[in-house]
Parts: sequence; structure tokens; C-alpha cells
Amino acid sequence: MTTNNTRNVISRRTAWIVLAFVVVAGLAIVMTPVWIIQPFKPQTPRGLAVSFFFRRWSPVVTVVALVASLILIAKLWFGSRWWRKGLLVIAILPLLAATWFARQNHFEWMFNPLAHTTYAKANDAPFVRDSDMVLSVEQNGEAVAYPVRLMAYHHVVQDTVGGTPIVATY
Repeated sequence: MTTNNTRNVISRRTAWIVLAFVVVAGLAIVMTPVWIIQPFKPQTPRGLAVSFFFRRWSPVVTVVALVASLILIAKLWFGSRWWRKGLLVIAILPLLAATWFARQNHFEWMFNPLAHTTYAKANDAPFVRDSDMVLSVEQNGEAVAYPVRLMAYHHVVQDTVGGTPIVATY
């Protein structure tokens, strides 16, 4: 028959294991879409479906994981040595960050418009090669071209062409 002390050790060990699992699960549901959807990396339809599924559920899952972690930490806190309390604090920090990050749209961080762009006439733009693909817009007699090679990172340009504000993207 096990003693109360042995049961307590097993219970605490189980609580540490569950805490580690909850923290990893909370991080995984937030980090998986970040890992799958990266600029300049090909994505599959299945990968995008998984990413958007995780993205949709991550705000709820991270709050549940945070509450569960706080309950486990409260259970483990009392009777723990100072260094184990430090580990508990360190364990909760990534989950706090994941809970915040789950409510952000990091995809917008990756593809934000150029803020203060300047444009040059075709004759004054030696960095544009004849073989470059461009996005072109003509409005009210004014024409502009945006080299795709130079837009590759931001994917969005805000401009005014022929007196009309536009957003060019691909």
C-alpha cells in the first residue's frame, strides 16, 4: 500500500507533466500556422487548411491552457523550493506570450504596405531590367509600373495614380 507521501510525490510529478504538456500544446497551436505560412515558402492546400483551423481555435485554446496552467501552478507552488517556483514562472511566460500572440494577426506583420515609397520615371530607374515583370496601372492619363521583384516582400503598394488613391497588390 502506498503512503500519503508517495501519493503526493506521484501527484506532483503528474502535475508537472500535465503542466509541461499544456504549455507545449498552447505554444503548438499558435506556432504551427507561423511555421506553415511563411513568406517565400510554398504552401499546400492541406497546410493552409490546418493553419487556418489552428488560427481560428488558438484564442480559445490558449486561454483554456492558461487557466489550466495557473491552476496547476497554484497546486505546485506551495511546498516547492525556490528554484522550482522559478521554473513555474518560467513555464508560464511562453504561454502568456502565446495567449497574447493568438490574438494578433501576424500575417499582416509579414505583408504590410510600404510606408513612404518614392517612385522614379522609367528613364531614371536603372535598377529595373527590361526582363522584369511589372504591375502596371493607368488612371486619368497617368501610368505607373511596380516591379514585382521589388514588391516581393511587401506584396502591397499604396499610391496615387492620376489623382486617385490605389492599392496595387499581387
